[in-house]
Amino acid sequence: MKLSRRQLLLTGATTGAVLVGLGLIDRRGSRALAAAPAFEITHTDEEWQKLLSPSQFAVLRREGTERAFSSPLNDEHRAGVFACAGCALDLFSSKTKFESGTGWPSFWQPLAHSVGERSDSTFGISRIEVHCHRCGGHLGHVFDDGPRPTGLRYCMNGVAMTFKPTA
Repeated sequence: MKLSRRQLLLTGATTGAVLVGLGLIDRRGSRALAAAPAFEITHTDEEWQKLLSPSQFAVLRREGTERAFSSPLNDEHRAGVFACAGCALDLFSSKTKFESGTGWPSFWQPLAHSVGERSDSTFGISRIEVHCHRCGGHLGHVFDDGPRPTGLRYCMNGVAMTFKPTA
């Protein structure tokens, strides 16, 4: 039996609605809901909205992505530390930052015990999502096309971070 485009779209939409209703995927359609990890720092959405700018909230709390080449941190080359904009946890040393040409700040390694990772299949693409270990804020994704010594590219949203230069 061959399905028309309309039937295929209706079937997909219905299946998605059922999965959301059953709690098997979240309303943003990104990943299967597992037991939510307990983070050291938690706030309600309303509290996060008061603490963060609208763009920070969209990325950190709603797993958004900033426009490529829009973050001043992409051009930050001073010695220092990149920290979570949600809770100020140090995430990446400037020593691990590199120019990936992607338009987002990229690093080949996070600081120890600073980030967590989980599977992300948004839009049907398998990726590894990176979040702040302390508050759970979405930072970006990690890919295996980075430089030595790790071969990894932590592609982070600049709006999800702040920069603290060393003295």
